[in-house]
Amino acid sequence: MATTMAQTKPTTYCFAEGEEPLYLDHYRAEGEGLHPCVLFAFGGGFSHGSRNNECYLPYFEMLLSEGFDVVSVDYRLGMAYTLDKTEDVGPLEGAWAMYRSVNYAAEDVLRATKYILDNAEKLGIDPSLIVASGSSAGAIAVLQAENYISNHSKYAKILPEKFNFASVVAFAGAIYSVLGEPEWDAVPCPVMLFHGNADRNVPYRKATILATGFYGSDYIADQLHSLGATYYFHSAHYRDHALAVSPLTDNHDEILMFLGRCVLGGDKMQHTHEYVADGVEPCQTNFTIQEYLNSNYN
Repeated sequence: MATTMAQTKPTTYCFAEGEEPLYLDHYRAEGEGLHPCVLFAFGGGFSHGSRNNECYLPYFEMLLSEGFDVVSVDYRLGMAYTLDKTEDVGPLEGAWAMYRSVNYAAEDVLRATKYILDNAEKLGIDPSLIVASGSSAGAIAVLQAENYISNHSKYAKILPEKFNFASVVAFAGAIYSVLGEPEWDAVPCPVMLFHGNADRNVPYRKATILATGFYGSDYIADQLHSLGATYYFHSAHYRDHALAVSPLTDNHDEILMFLGRCVLGGDKMQHTHEYVADGVEPCQTNFTIQEYLNSNYN
């Protein structure tokens, strides 16, 4: 019988103590032994959101029914501090505030990963099968964390030297860089990307100022293709930021295909699925940095 959220209550652990304690919820799938695991980071523009928002539950339920444990994690909300201090966030101030916020979130994803690795036997999780997944800001956090691992960043030094995620599954995510296009010292793990090209919240292609800014799913997919990395890109034409949440309910078959083939099966692929929904009208797909800021922070 499939596991449901009603049947499975999460166990909550503190994975980072200090001035701002951070917690994770561990949902255990049915069955003995070590399970594959999906670490999930929530969305909210790095200013709000929670690890137990009900909109994520259908995704968690699906993963549990397929034998994956789910670990939904906190991270520090750096933009909340900036918005508390100013009423008007301009491009330059927003760029550097975002840099700090993305680093906070990615670092906390890596700290949560370390907690899972350190307690894998107790939690019943296979340390070689940890998938990092996230929505919107959470998708940025997990992609940034993977980029840090691939580049042997100081933030990734808390993890075992040869560790990498089994995969990243990102719903409307991006990578933030202050030095131009993102670099990859090593080929990243298999990556699954969902993004709409009319997204006003997270850039589909890129949005930068003075070589600083976001490189979105379309840009990342091109880089992964050049690197020979395994990836699957669901590119939705004329769709907005809804792709941060709609795959959590609408694209389970695609997600399970990718996890089954490229994570559990070890297959390789490079595929872009161009999707145009019936009845969708062409609309604006290019936005300024200020428009992105306004969409996220009014």
